[in-house]
Parts: sequence; C-alpha cells; structure tokens
Amino acid sequence: MKNYLDFEKEIKALEQEVDGLKSPFGSEGISEVDTDKIKTTQQEINDKLKEIYSNLNSWQKTQVARHEDRPKANFYIKKIFSKFTLLSGDRYFGDDKSVIAGFGLIDNKSVLIIGQEKGEDLNSRIERNFGMMRPEGYRKCIRLMKLADRFNIPVVSFIDTPGAYPGIGAEQRGQASAIANSIESCMSLNVPNISIIIGEGGSGGAIALASSNKVIMLENSIYSVISPEGCASILWRDPSKSLQAAEAMKLTAKDLLRLKIIDEIIPEPLGGAHRDPESIASDIKHSITKNLKNFENFSRAEIYDHRKAKFLQIGRDYGFSKSSNLKTGGLSYKGTNLTKLKSLFDKNKLIYLGLGLVILASLIAVLS
Repeated sequence: MKNYLDFEKEIKALEQEVDGLKSPFGSEGISEVDTDKIKTTQQEINDKLKEIYSNLNSWQKTQVARHEDRPKANFYIKKIFSKFTLLSGDRYFGDDKSVIAGFGLIDNKSVLIIGQEKGEDLNSRIERNFGMMRPEGYRKCIRLMKLADRFNIPVVSFIDTPGAYPGIGAEQRGQASAIANSIESCMSLNVPNISIIIGEGGSGGAIALASSNKVIMLENSIYSVISPEGCASILWRDPSKSLQAAEAMKLTAKDLLRLKIIDEIIPEPLGGAHRDPESIASDIKHSITKNLKNFENFSRAEIYDHRKAKFLQIGRDYGFSKSSNLKTGGLSYKGTNLTKLKSLFDKNKLIYLGLGLVILASLIAVLS
C-alpha cells in the first residue's frame, strides 16, 4: 500500500483511477481494459508530479525526506555494494542496531560502509530505534574508521537520522563525548570519506558521521542543526510554525550547496526517491565511484588537508576572509582587516611603544 503526503491528494486520486482502469472487472463483469485512458491518466499523473515537486517549499521537502517509503541505508548497501560483511559491537558496552557497519566492495574496491538505518516497518523501526544512534553506535563507527584508516580503506557513510538518541541511558554512557570523538575520528582520517545524506541529516547525530571530504545530498533530503518543529518550539513556542522555521533554517540541498556546506546534489526521480529506488541507487553508486576516483592520486596527507581546508572554508565567503586554498589546506588572509592592522602596527611600532610607556609611567605615578 502506497503512502501519500498531504500535498499529494490529487496524485492519489489519479493513481487510484489508474488502478481501477487496469482491472478487467467492471461493474457489469469482465470488460475490455481502456489502454488509451490509462496512458492519458498516467501522463496526467507525471505532469502533476512534475508541477508539485518542482515547487516544493522547505517544509514539504522535510516531509519527503521523512517519507515512510523512502529507501533506507540497508536498501542502498544491498544494491550498491557486493560481499558486504557486517561487523558489530563497540568492545565496551554492546551493539547498536540503529547503525549498520561493515566492509564491502564497490567496483572491486574495498570500502568501509556505515549506514544509519531507520527500519522498514514498526517492528524494525523499534529495533533500529528509528535511526537514533546511542553512544555504543558511535564507538562502533570510530573503531571501524580507525581500522579502515590503518589499512588505507575509504569510508562511505549513509546519513539518515532525526538526531542522536537523547535518552537517560545514552547520556549516562557518554553520548556527547561519543559524538565529539566520532567527529574527531572523521576529521583525522587519512583516507577519503564520503557522506551521502539520503533522508534526514539531523543535528550532531548526522555530523558525527558527515565530517567528510565530500558531503553529498539527495535532492529532497534535509540537513540541519535541529528539526523545524524543534526550532519553531524554541523561537515561537509554536510547533505549527514549522514552515517558517524550515524556510529560515536553509536546510534543503539547494540552500546548503549555495552556502557551500555540501559539495554535490544527486537529483531524484520524478516524485521522489521512493518512486524509483533502483534508479536512485544507480545514481548514488555512480557518484561514489566518481568521487573515490578523484582521490586516487592524493597522498594521505593531501586527503587530510583537503578535508581540513573544506571545513575551514565554510562561511568564509560571507564572513571574515574570502580566500582559501583547498589544495594546500592553508587559508589566506591577504587584504583582510587583520592584515591591514598588522601592517599599520609594524610601521608605527616605535610610536605605539613610546605611547605605552608614557601610559604605564602615568599609572605608576597615580598609584604611588
């Protein structure tokens, strides 16, 4: 049974009409199937999908990112990678089933695969804790990332979580520390790491695994520091203002690419990834192989510097400095106010030194 969102009511009615037309059993018994009418209605559905999905607002995209039928990490892992070997446990507390992790092959190349998994039905969602990871989940990922780094194996992460689990037990076992250590582990890798946000990229629960050389988003996914409902509750004390919050937060792929928070957008099939999972899986595989190929000639130090420079550059086009060097990992401050102040001080340092001594002598005289 298909699930429909609030803004898909017209599409639902048309698809139900097509299903009725495909049935050979009419009100008067067996009848001929009207293929022309089916084609016309199907074209009408496609036109309506194109019209609706080309004009989605930020809140509607949030709803699509959370769609029940949207392909999850487990689906992509099965479709994209071969010989996947599941690894479990953090060697401290236990195993966290909200994250799937292990080694596999993509085009006969070994990679570490990490996938935040929400589950497909009620039972699996409860088992997977709706994709909300606990400290042991992050520690499992840290353990495997260090192992991948030791053997020079790239890391691919699938991000899909509303956020890290905020339960008492998780906090008692060091949730904040686990997230911070996971970010540090991602940033310190000397092998390429690629993160694909396939649904929700929620808060620290997402960035703990998305601190990568390349951060890629599906067209209708979201990536934000807090959910729109949470933001609306804090700012306006009114969760119904989720649309205003979503628009203000700039959480869509298009907004984040413009702000240079992410590196690439993978277009989704007409009507969202859930309408053609095979196609989107193929596109994601192509993106992963393309980006891994780009790092083939990078040394381990260059990979580390690339990631470091990428994150240092975020916000610089709108902030203190506008220039950076991604190749060397350094940042240039030429022409900034800091440089001008330093130059001015160098030229007049004797004057400033004399002025400082006069002020110091005056203070001593007053105090004595």
